[in-house]
Amino acid sequence: MPQHVSDIMTSAPVTVEPQTSVTAVARIMRDQDLGAVLVTDGDELRGLVTDRDLVVRSLADGGDPEQITVAGACSDDLVTVAPEDDLDRAIALMREHAVRRLPVVDHGHAVGIVALGDLAMERDPESALGDISVARPNT
Repeated sequence: MPQHVSDIMTSAPVTVEPQTSVTAVARIMRDQDLGAVLVTDGDELRGLVTDRDLVVRSLADGGDPEQITVAGACSDDLVTVAPEDDLDRAIALMREHAVRRLPVVDHGHAVGIVALGDLAMERDPESALGDISVARPNT
């Protein structure tokens, strides 16, 4: 049974720069079937943006999504884990901070994302959350 974040994380996360338009990020998410991408400035992790963030923090306020950048939509108060952290630590952080995804950072560089669904599949693949996590999108 995997015990470390590196055993279940999604490696090589998709990243975008802070000045990337909300429209461009939404297209990336659609085309790559992603619910979140990391926002980086060069090699420095600046934030995480989810599909929900795009709607609630950008589109709901109006404006042109081609002109609005992801910098204003991303969560920048990040909670992160390291690849060598154990899964129990990741679970505890998700509970404590009420987040569904954690960027995985190694020596200051984003190397992955671990999601609630990843943990559900690892700990209880027969659970409802495990089933939902592996189901094909209904788009």
